[in-house]
Amino acid sequence: MDINLSDLHFLRPYWLLLVIFGGALPLLWRRSHDLQRRLRANIAEHLLPHLLITPQDHQRLRPVHLLSALLVVGAVAAAGPTWEQDRPDFLENRAPLILAVDLSPSMDANDIAPTRLEAAKHTLHDLIQRRSGARVGLIAYAGSAHLVLPPTDDPALLDTFIQALGTDLIGKPGKDLVAVIKQAQRLLAAEHSPGTLVLLTDGADTGQLAEVKQALSDSVLQVLILAVGRRDGGIVQGANGQPRLDGNGRPSLGSFDESALKQLASAVDAPLGSLTGTPDDLDWIELHAQQHFQAASAEQQELHWKDAGYWLCWPLLLLGFFSVRKGWSLNWLAAWLLAVGLSLPSSPVQASPLADAFFTADQQGRWAFEHQHYPAAAAKFVDPYWKGIAAYQAADFDLALASFARLDTPQAYFYLGNIYVRRFKFEQAIAAYTQALKLQAQFPEATANLALATALQKDTDSAAQNAPEVKPDEIKMDKAPGKGQSKAIETPQAVSDELWLQNLTTSPAKFLRQKFSLQDQSGGKP
Repeated sequence: MDINLSDLHFLRPYWLLLVIFGGALPLLWRRSHDLQRRLRANIAEHLLPHLLITPQDHQRLRPVHLLSALLVVGAVAAAGPTWEQDRPDFLENRAPLILAVDLSPSMDANDIAPTRLEAAKHTLHDLIQRRSGARVGLIAYAGSAHLVLPPTDDPALLDTFIQALGTDLIGKPGKDLVAVIKQAQRLLAAEHSPGTLVLLTDGADTGQLAEVKQALSDSVLQVLILAVGRRDGGIVQGANGQPRLDGNGRPSLGSFDESALKQLASAVDAPLGSLTGTPDDLDWIELHAQQHFQAASAEQQELHWKDAGYWLCWPLLLLGFFSVRKGWSLNWLAAWLLAVGLSLPSSPVQASPLADAFFTADQQGRWAFEHQHYPAAAAKFVDPYWKGIAAYQAADFDLALASFARLDTPQAYFYLGNIYVRRFKFEQAIAAYTQALKLQAQFPEATANLALATALQKDTDSAAQNAPEVKPDEIKMDKAPGKGQSKAIETPQAVSDELWLQNLTTSPAKFLRQKFSLQDQSGGKP
């Protein structure tokens, strides 16, 4: 462990005052046990050595020295010695990312196999798998920009929507990068953290350069441009798999617009890379994202130092063992029992009287919640919001519904909407999400879930209208009476729970296509 003495300081320096008392304690003890000093007031000083019989003390280490060492070492530990900056986990491969994928028709070019878009999706799949646990958002754009998924740490959900991307999802032509930047800035504002926007595209609208530069002025958003395609181009395939023809009837050759991308990179001072399909792409993105996050954090003076005081727990423990030596009168039993009693956690099901004496119900609930004892946390919490969150995590939706119904906050309405969706009550879910957005206009999660609930409600209505009218059981008789025997023929249940649930499901691509179309019709509003 390397210690840079120039950076050595203490996070809580006032604890060092205890070092003075601990160092002076042996002197005070010796002074209080000096018999000659106490008798000098009554007996002549030159007679004291002849009147006192003082046995020779061969024991140099006494309990007071142990107590002094404990106070000194404990004070240094409590003061928080530090010499190294604390880099949070999200700084190492945890800097938030917003991925923006170009879905214009040119991304169907097959100059890189199988197509530019498929190659970009493959790279993004590898990226989110490597960054598992980090928050990543997804935007799709062409002539308009659309939020596909707000920042999430669920790679499986994110990959599902990435693989559903296609050039047929957005009907509006163009490359509206200004809308992408504004969307990314709203997402990162909700994250309360500087982040990076990664553009995967094969070109740019040079007519927007001035607007793009203006949108990024005074912004902590970093833009990375990853060019998708080859410079020498390739044949562009149409939706039917056949080569797309140009105006002269010849196969159209595709190549990414290197000139436009260089102008864009120069205008916004963005690093420009080229998609290679190798791990180098992932390293390039992560390196720039981490460097930007560190630089932005330093500018905001959000420096955190690693508390190294816990290393002194081992010598403290060793000193504590010496307190049980035979013949020593320093009793630590009461202190040890109290410390152990306070450190032992209460039962996740039933709290101990000691915990009730020192911790509130919400504090006990928070402990259970952080240790993933969600049912116990829901039972302990008094605060309705945290009770609702714990009940929601414990799948006790009745309790969660009752708790959130007591609140009038956007977060409470958001969870109410989630509960209604789980119970297939889409009208109530839509109303809850709408109310959440009224209270907090910039709520990407509620916006996305509102669109999903609307699509599911439409699918439910369509499934109900198209459901066949077949009776569960029907008895069929032979036409000719007296011939053969009658028997009951059981026909399958027309609308079973399984079939009904299947009717409710909609493919991610279909959902995105409907969502993007509705947003384009409403002028880009969610």
